[in-house]
Amino acid sequence: MTFEIILVLAVAFSAVVLFATEKLSVDVVAIVVMAILLLSGVVTPDEGIAGFSNKATVTVAAMFILSTALFKTGAVRYLGWAASRLFKRSYWLGLVVVLVSVGFFSAFINNTPVVAIFIPILLGVAKDLKVSTSKLLMPMSFASMLGGICTLIGTSTNILVSSIAEENGLKEFSMFEFAPIGLIFFAIGMIYMLTFGIRMIPERRTEGDLIESFSLQEYITEIVLLDDASSAGRAIKDAPIVKEIDLTILEVHRGKQVYSVPSPNLVLHSGDILRIRCDLDKVKKLQAREGILFKPQFKWHDADVESEDTRLVEAVVALNSNFIGKTLKDLRFREIFGATVLALRHRGKLMREKLSETQLDAGDALLLEIKKDRYNQLRQSPSFVIISEVEYERFRKRKIIPAIMIVLGVIATATFGVLPIVVSSIVGSLLLVLVGCITMEEAYKAIEWRIIFLLAGVLTLGVALERSGAAELLSDALVEYVGPWGGPVVLMSAFFLFTSLLTGAMSNNATAALLAPIAIAAAHTMQVSPRPFLVAVTVAASASFMTPVGYQTNTLIYGPGQYRFNDFLKVGTPLNIMLWLAATFLIPYFWAF
Repeated sequence: MTFEIILVLAVAFSAVVLFATEKLSVDVVAIVVMAILLLSGVVTPDEGIAGFSNKATVTVAAMFILSTALFKTGAVRYLGWAASRLFKRSYWLGLVVVLVSVGFFSAFINNTPVVAIFIPILLGVAKDLKVSTSKLLMPMSFASMLGGICTLIGTSTNILVSSIAEENGLKEFSMFEFAPIGLIFFAIGMIYMLTFGIRMIPERRTEGDLIESFSLQEYITEIVLLDDASSAGRAIKDAPIVKEIDLTILEVHRGKQVYSVPSPNLVLHSGDILRIRCDLDKVKKLQAREGILFKPQFKWHDADVESEDTRLVEAVVALNSNFIGKTLKDLRFREIFGATVLALRHRGKLMREKLSETQLDAGDALLLEIKKDRYNQLRQSPSFVIISEVEYERFRKRKIIPAIMIVLGVIATATFGVLPIVVSSIVGSLLLVLVGCITMEEAYKAIEWRIIFLLAGVLTLGVALERSGAAELLSDALVEYVGPWGGPVVLMSAFFLFTSLLTGAMSNNATAALLAPIAIAAAHTMQVSPRPFLVAVTVAASASFMTPVGYQTNTLIYGPGQYRFNDFLKVGTPLNIMLWLAATFLIPYFWAF
């Protein structure tokens, strides 16, 4: 074992640990990996930065633009509304149509925005039908993952592995090469979810408005400042009830005047009625103070908290948000957005206190009281996904047909070999801008740069695994210990299982980039075709149902569905096992060794 192999294996192991623990964001980890490999000389400068110009990286960036253009025209939104109307005729018919629709969209465009579009639609359906939203969001997320498997452009992982195969002298994957196994997997997944899975999902988010959903009825109260109140005559930021008790003032009523989401510099007066958010312990501390009068309590609802100037909004921290890892206090959230965070669902836990000190994660759901004139600023922020729409976005309806035709053109030219997928996607993105389906500024914002940097970094790691001989060393060990149990079929099955488990803890793209070179080397060692091994890695990396962090759509529904970690483990594990067993028989049938 050479020094280079030891170094590359150490870097790969450290990267896996950092990806899984999320001590650093995935893009930062990927760039750190690239820097170490460049500094050590394991890869040349050209090899180290080649990931940025790799076909997979460029194609994925273009696909983000194609997806966003379809959303800006409203194509997906309108079809989502049409599918949701079927729930009024039949719950099961509506559910089947929505799952098939989500799967279909996800086969051709980025599935994360598809899920983001359908979340508020399904929240409305759940409210109308008086069913638990958690029963709808998890099947929808699973459908998007299974749909993404069906085509080359359905997920960035498929494009990534196809590029790795081509760089290793193998034939790249065609547009619909994954379709046979993808469609079978989709059928297995939907039958399972509609028969057993949906019954195993707990009713986490039940009927009710946002105040009830975040259990805030007992945390909101009103007090009156009397003449002898120590906080009277002081700005909110300096008021003893704020500094010493750490409560949040939501609204100030002063005669006929109402100050919604009041500024920290607003001076409090005696006679002011303050609407506050605090827990029982803080209520007791307030009761012990002079000059504080509690108004009679009643059960609060959204309409009681909202005013002419403010609305309640539920927003989810986006997967590529710049706010991940930062606290509300660090972000000066109230000043930037003119909004007060009333409650927070963080890693499956409902929080109503110490919100400003909590580091935000992707998928966290925030209940906000926001001024109406600041709502558009929040909605347009790429850091959040609004799942309780106050008003529907204005779409470019006249551009729906051109957008659909251009995307179909990209798919057709790539499918029939007229143009390589990287060329057709770039040309398609350009045409969408030229015909006005999307602006250039929107195109820049559409690209999830966190994913682009992740791809560039992990592609460098894949090159280092191959160049150093580490991939061959690991593949030889796998062949020696696993191969005798049943030859290439068992080894391929082992790759599928290991990929699925590893994806549950870290990025699916990172998992695929790490294991694809090892899979190719293992196939060469056994003197069989690498194709089945690469298919196993690709499909398994996009089929991670057991955790809320294994795939981005699961992360996105984690907060809104009010799920717990074990919910995914309980519902997703049987599905992962079924797909693993199915893959063991299906992959050799469609891709011979």
